[in-house]
Amino acid sequence: MSGHDPAAEDQNSALRWLILATVTLASTLYGMSITIANITLPQLQGALGATQDQIAWTVTFNIVGTAVVTPMTGWLTSRFGRRHLMICSILGFAIASIMCGRATSLTELVIFRILQGAFGAPLVPLSQAIILGVFPRRLHSMATAVWGMGVVFGPVIGPTVGGYISEAQDWRWVFYIIAPFSFLALLGAWLYIRDDRHNPNSRLDWTGFITLSIAIAALQLMLDRGNRLDWFDSTEILIEAAVGCICFYIFVVHILTTKSPYLNPLLFKDRNYALGVVLVFIYGMLNFTPMVLFPSMLQELRGYPDSIIGLLLAARGVGSLVGNFLVVWISRHDPRIGLTLGFVAQATSCFLLAQFDINMTTSGVAWASALQGFGVGLGWVPLTIMMFSRIAPEHIPEGAAVLHLLRNIGSSIYISLTITLIIRSTTSNYMDMISHITPFNKILDFPSVSGAWSMQTVLGLSNLSGEIERQAAMIGYINAFYLLGITGFVAIPFIFFAQKANTR
Repeated sequence: MSGHDPAAEDQNSALRWLILATVTLASTLYGMSITIANITLPQLQGALGATQDQIAWTVTFNIVGTAVVTPMTGWLTSRFGRRHLMICSILGFAIASIMCGRATSLTELVIFRILQGAFGAPLVPLSQAIILGVFPRRLHSMATAVWGMGVVFGPVIGPTVGGYISEAQDWRWVFYIIAPFSFLALLGAWLYIRDDRHNPNSRLDWTGFITLSIAIAALQLMLDRGNRLDWFDSTEILIEAAVGCICFYIFVVHILTTKSPYLNPLLFKDRNYALGVVLVFIYGMLNFTPMVLFPSMLQELRGYPDSIIGLLLAARGVGSLVGNFLVVWISRHDPRIGLTLGFVAQATSCFLLAQFDINMTTSGVAWASALQGFGVGLGWVPLTIMMFSRIAPEHIPEGAAVLHLLRNIGSSIYISLTITLIIRSTTSNYMDMISHITPFNKILDFPSVSGAWSMQTVLGLSNLSGEIERQAAMIGYINAFYLLGITGFVAIPFIFFAQKANTR
């Protein structure tokens, strides 16, 4: 008599798909949370009385929260079990999202965004581990593909939904809308995820974790506040730089000398992995930065509504989706080909954006945004294949933690640097242009040239000042896009130093 029980097998199969739906929803919501707030940055800036560099903290510190906690996922899973960690992560993520919507000051919003990023950080790696654990090996590819579609669609849906919600209601509902779906995912995790195996004696390298966290936070504070405080003329900036350097030095010495380090330095002995670390850092610089610059550029300089800006950001997600489909075919023989094309596409899109003037068109921005997303989708898979092509399987979780950590740090650093560049460039170009606005400039005497920019009335001078500031800001954005484009092309030579990955 056979021990095969069709009813039990059908029940297990149904449970697997319910688990897949639960973790896919959780991962999609986390992906949405990263991009959904970008669309409301101009509205947040006005509502909270913040400057452009201050409001960017809501993005950069969310990424920092994610970056710091992501490498802890392995220890958290071992210490508390997959079920408990998933439930706590979703619950904390939902509560932090609600508190973001209830924030009454910039400080509160930044704190709750850090918590949102920290609680959400384990969701993606934990979801992938759960899928690989509950599905048989023969179904891994299909289950991962279904889950991956949710991960890809999250950043696509986020700007579109956020644009319409913020326009119809206000910025608070961009955060509130995440909560009910998060509680639905929480219910699914409570009912269907059964794996609660854990090791209460599992230890975390707290020295490595704390020193790295302080170093990253100090560096981010220095970059975010440096322009406002005149950099190293400020005591605060000097203290933050000193604390960051000291903590990073302690972190490096500690992981080189301890038996169980927070991040394994032996991984860097592999050439492909070491080169991949450089490339993933640059990839992070190009990844989220344009999504932070777009909303303020389009709304403040062109007056675009939030809903249209959301669609333009969604075009980037569509390009990323196309890149994900093509990457398997392009990188079949050598991942370096797809990785090179990915960086070329991202850099080219930034150079296209740098050619725009104040009269940029919607279609032009959409194509450049889609091309940028295409490069992001085309480059990610080959980058991970190349990095881990010669790494032993038991070291892959540690290596993946470093990968996500550096990608997020690269994003947060470059968001701060590009916004600093825009602010400084806007100021210097404004001062340069107003030097030509004098009663002796005869060009301004022609009505066809001056239009509403009259020097004879207060309203005319106000209009003239506003237009000069707009043009100066556009030059600042152009300079930022040139910097991003150059950064993308700088990455390409590193690819050719890597050894060919064995993809068979």
